[in-house]
Amino acid sequence: MRDLLARLGDIPPERVRLDPPLGTATEHDLLDIANREGVLCELVDGVLVEKAVSYRESLLALLLAELLNAFIRPRNLGLVTGEAGMMKLFAALVRIPDVAFASWDRIPGGKVPTEPVPTLAPDLAVEVLSPGNTPAEMQRKRIEYFSAGVLLVWIVDPDTRSVAVYTTADQPTILSETDTLDGGNVLPGFSLPLRDLFAELDRHRGP
Repeated sequence: MRDLLARLGDIPPERVRLDPPLGTATEHDLLDIANREGVLCELVDGVLVEKAVSYRESLLALLLAELLNAFIRPRNLGLVTGEAGMMKLFAALVRIPDVAFASWDRIPGGKVPTEPVPTLAPDLAVEVLSPGNTPAEMQRKRIEYFSAGVLLVWIVDPDTRSVAVYTTADQPTILSETDTLDGGNVLPGFSLPLRDLFAELDRHRGP
């Protein structure tokens, strides 16, 4: 188990499902648990790994998806998915980015997939860090994303109110709350002052 956890990125052991037995899990098992228990898991090396989620991170992911969709949908550039959007990156690897954008050219048939776990690599993958995530886990995810053909990865950190922008698996550009996030070559023209994104964490009922 120690070796497995290290391979998965030193994640907390409680995120690893022991049923089905380690190394034997399939997409069917992944979907069965999601339907029966409402628990989202990723499929890694034949192991079901529960997705690290929390309320605050979901709030940011939802807002970011809304802002991306407001730019992408009117231009009909492709599809934006949220934190339940499962994607098969490789034969035995299913990941669930918190937010993702896939251009039409990457989507099989150029239309909304009907299968629950389509085989595709998005142009942009976004991960919003939750307390259960580890640096090693995120590094493994970045390597997998870029190996699958993802062009841009954003790692959003609610604690530091920063975004790490990756165009390769390493060497990020770190943007602070005072900076502006843009879509680079993936989404030319998209621009988001990060102060507007992280202001979502300060919302309250009012006087």
